[in-house]
Amino acid sequence: MAAFVRRFGVVGEHFVKNLIKTNAVKKAVRQRSTPAAAEVALNVPETKVTTLANGLRVASEDSALPTCTVGLWIDAGSRYENERNNGTAHFLEHMAFKGTKKRSQLDLELEIENMGAHLNAYTSREQTVYYAKAFSKDLPRAVEILADIIQNSTLGEAEIERERGVILREMQEVETNLQEVVFDYLHATAYQDTALGRTILGPAENIKTINRADLLEYITTHYKGPRIVLAAAGGVCHNELIDLAKFHFGKLPARYKGEAPALPSCRFTGSEIRVSDNKMPLAHIVIAVEAVGWSHPDTIPLMVANTLIGNWDRSFGSAVVRYPPTPYHPTVRSGLENADLGADFKSSSLALPAPQNLSSKLAQVACQGSLCHSFQSFNTCYTDTGLWGLYAVCEPGTVSQMMHFTQQEWMSLCTSVTETEVARAKNLLKTNMLLHLDGSTPICEDIGRQMLCYGRRIPLHELEARIDAIDANTIKQVCTKYIYNKAPAIAAVGPIDQLPDYNHIQSGLYWLT
Repeated sequence: MAAFVRRFGVVGEHFVKNLIKTNAVKKAVRQRSTPAAAEVALNVPETKVTTLANGLRVASEDSALPTCTVGLWIDAGSRYENERNNGTAHFLEHMAFKGTKKRSQLDLELEIENMGAHLNAYTSREQTVYYAKAFSKDLPRAVEILADIIQNSTLGEAEIERERGVILREMQEVETNLQEVVFDYLHATAYQDTALGRTILGPAENIKTINRADLLEYITTHYKGPRIVLAAAGGVCHNELIDLAKFHFGKLPARYKGEAPALPSCRFTGSEIRVSDNKMPLAHIVIAVEAVGWSHPDTIPLMVANTLIGNWDRSFGSAVVRYPPTPYHPTVRSGLENADLGADFKSSSLALPAPQNLSSKLAQVACQGSLCHSFQSFNTCYTDTGLWGLYAVCEPGTVSQMMHFTQQEWMSLCTSVTETEVARAKNLLKTNMLLHLDGSTPICEDIGRQMLCYGRRIPLHELEARIDAIDANTIKQVCTKYIYNKAPAIAAVGPIDQLPDYNHIQSGLYWLT
């Protein structure tokens, strides 16, 4: 489902070798090679990585805190499903806390509560995550619990039937969240007839028929050592974590009986979905062009461009607040926090607001002209594709104007963005990148996610050097490549009579009217 979850798009390892050779990066690295920068780099704890014999990777950062976060990042999500079993990954996540061969659901509740711990899980289109936050002294118990729930869940028929009803009710609740709805429509039209076009929860028809055999098949197919990362941050000892991983996960299979499941291919289609309802007070509109995957060289420039567009909400008053660039990444979470076992859907953003500023031109126009209630730029990255765009909530009479000024700002990225604007956006991006990594849980998430996406965790100084290497010409070239004269994907819900027709919107991406 659609939920804004913080994802920092950094480029892949194969890009590093080429990029570091460029003069711009060499210059940026030299500029940062000051005593102060070196001192900061020395104060950043090392991310240690070890690969077990079965391919499972163990990655950790020890910051000597009294608490820690440890979790399993699994390279499997709804993208690996088909039309028949769509919804299985999310259903399986719901079943994780319903009892194992060693623990009943009540036993699991009490153990987590007595530890004062939090146990959570979430499903996205490409990943499934189970993680726990606990006292550092309880790291062995936390790892053992995680191992138990992914390897020994009973998947009882009674529990499956109960969760079936929970998920169906969850789907009804999600249908009332128009932000969720419009982003599902965006994926459905942008990636029509492909795996990324399907929702994470799946259709109600599938939820009513998914059974224990489907869940077991998904586990045996995808929960293999090479596709799992055990990540930890906070007060953790890497050697201890290795020993725990060997003991609890050493028997996970490393190979497939047949061929390993390939990543389902997806194609972007410039198209639209419109659901007109004049009884609704506000129009919810999202427009996006096809962007790039996590490891593509153009990811960082697109992040900076995303920052240049910015975000704005009417509740901020006359001031403009720029959020960090929030790469949209749909995620469904369910969790057990202090024994709160409900499978709870959370539409959350780990992005933190930046200081107030008036640098976003679109925000200034939206504020002064009352063009919308809010807008949010986003940069969603998947393995081999992405969506770069803007989501806006408007009153019926301002829909056309908001779309026009959005396209105008997009075209300015291609033609007239200045060095001053780019420098400001780069500083915001770097600041918010650091603000995000505040606490063991976001750091653990960053480790697990990057290990799956790039096979390593990219150091902050390296990422900052790549950001510093971007200039106005880079932004113009990259935005021209992905925005100028491209066919967008559009999804709109509500009173949208004033939304221009598709051809007119597309023409606005190469001709300013």
